[in-house]
Amino acid sequence: MGYGPIPNILCSEIFPTRVRGICIAICSLVYWVCDIIVTYTLPVMLSSIGLAGIFGIYAIVCVISWIFVYMKVPETKGMPLEVITEFFSVGARQQQRMSD
Repeated sequence: MGYGPIPNILCSEIFPTRVRGICIAICSLVYWVCDIIVTYTLPVMLSSIGLAGIFGIYAIVCVISWIFVYMKVPETKGMPLEVITEFFSVGARQQQRMSD
């Protein structure tokens, strides 16, 4: 089970318009680099820990990432793009105020 196109959709929603292009490019780069790492480490892990071990590791990572998404990623269904952008920028401003 993977995320499919969800990282690309989420990245296009959370960044402000003025930096959206470069941020989507960076997100896509990270997504594909991680995909390549998984692809190239599969044969090595298959020979060392076996198929059950690989699926166990992937299952643990999926559960951890599901918990993170459930707790930290807000629902944006039905919201216009402008509202979503404002929603994330308000959160960033609050974080900045808390760190000052």
